[in-house]
Amino acid sequence: MSDWLTIRRGDAPLVLSFPHTGTDIPAEFEPRLVSPWLARKDADWWIEKLYDFAADMGATLVRTGISRTIIDVNRDPSGVSLYPGQATTGLCPLTSFDGEPLYKDGEEPDEAEIASRRTTYFQPYHDALAAEIARLRESHPAVVLYDCHSIRSVIPRLFEDTLPVFNIGTNSGASCAPELAEAVRGQCARSDFTAVLNGRFKGGYITRKYGQPAEGVHAVQMELGCRGYMQEPLGPVNEDNWPTPFDPAYAAPIRTVLTAIMEDCLGFANAEKKKAAR
Repeated sequence: MSDWLTIRRGDAPLVLSFPHTGTDIPAEFEPRLVSPWLARKDADWWIEKLYDFAADMGATLVRTGISRTIIDVNRDPSGVSLYPGQATTGLCPLTSFDGEPLYKDGEEPDEAEIASRRTTYFQPYHDALAAEIARLRESHPAVVLYDCHSIRSVIPRLFEDTLPVFNIGTNSGASCAPELAEAVRGQCARSDFTAVLNGRFKGGYITRKYGQPAEGVHAVQMELGCRGYMQEPLGPVNEDNWPTPFDPAYAAPIRTVLTAIMEDCLGFANAEKKKAAR
């Protein structure tokens, strides 16, 4: 295991993936960037703290510490867009979500460097994720892969108006059983937060690659509007106001909902185990 890849193993049929919480920028890249703050601006801030309770439920946690600016492990390595026709960022992003250049002129990574980053950072993350899913599948007929994300609630370049707090993605129903999607949607709908299923965010590369219900792997992406768990300024952000600190008291209400969602994910997987035993 490397110093940037964290794996915490559990025995329950639940894997949590954290592809965008990393803020590490290896020293050799930093001089080429416009600014370290801008390179970290679009991180999924504090999500690993928000879900830290899941380890006590027996879940397996897989997290990369590398910033998504260096490489985004939730993008198709072939370069195919997840959302054709809509603004998005690529495997090695050149701009922020707001369209700001991340690299100084002439310092952008070329194809050879992108390939090197894939080998160094992208592939080990996916090897780890695949290995943990395979390990759990040896003892569970169904495993839930829950991909943890967040995003600022207002980013006009990416979407109109204000994003719902809960954005559930199941690749338009292809990445998990409908009863699991409905269980997650139901928990969100019963909460005090806004929610949508397969809206602007339908699931990234991880959800689409690993979500294979017929093979016993059910994947759900959860994209949280940041205002649901942190005191988010709704508008342009800068170094003075972003990110705001993690406040456990502020995050407590949404953690209650997320705990119920994790329980439903486990309940679904355990019900599938009972069916298989009949």
